[in-house]
Amino acid sequence: MTRAHIAEPADVSSHEARDIVVAGVRAGRAVKPIAVERYTRTAMVLHWLLALAIVGQIAFGWYLQSVPRKTPDRTIYVNYHKSTGIIIGLLIFARLAWRLTHKPPPLPASMPSWERRAAHANHVLLYVCMIVMPLAGYIASNFSKFGVKFFNRITFPPWGIDDQAVYAFFNGLHVATSYLFVALIALHIAAAIKHALVPRHGILRRMLPL
Repeated sequence: MTRAHIAEPADVSSHEARDIVVAGVRAGRAVKPIAVERYTRTAMVLHWLLALAIVGQIAFGWYLQSVPRKTPDRTIYVNYHKSTGIIIGLLIFARLAWRLTHKPPPLPASMPSWERRAAHANHVLLYVCMIVMPLAGYIASNFSKFGVKFFNRITFPPWGIDDQAVYAFFNGLHVATSYLFVALIALHIAAAIKHALVPRHGILRRMLPL
């Protein structure tokens, strides 16, 4: 069997942190090497940090639905949810800034065109949810008399008026987006598992820090 060897391309800058990996694709009896560019280390750290934080935040938000309203426990938990949401929102905008200033590696040309289009659409919708969900929650909090008590220590007075109609709209958008977000995340994970089981294009390796 022909073995594929990893090449060290001289034109790839270490400053750009673009590691090159080789994925073998069978073509009859031969193995055709495909060079796949990886994301930068910063992009990887932001991806995995936000992935864990967002999944945990959504689970926490869904748990809040079971906590009785107008109880001390709910007030404490809601303020923790709002506080972590603000921090995650800031991380999301940091990731957006990095994404806009650092072009991601292209998908391998060996991938079917429909699969590349589906991956692009999924990523766009994930970013939309990453922006809409925390922003809608933050706006909703500011059209309530309670505002935000940051980690139950520092009070951020609401900059909006106490308007239940506006609050209900943005809070509903916040919750609805979380369900869409989970569906997109599940699809994203399913695609990652598929590429892990059938590693023809080296896709999963692009975002793994190891």
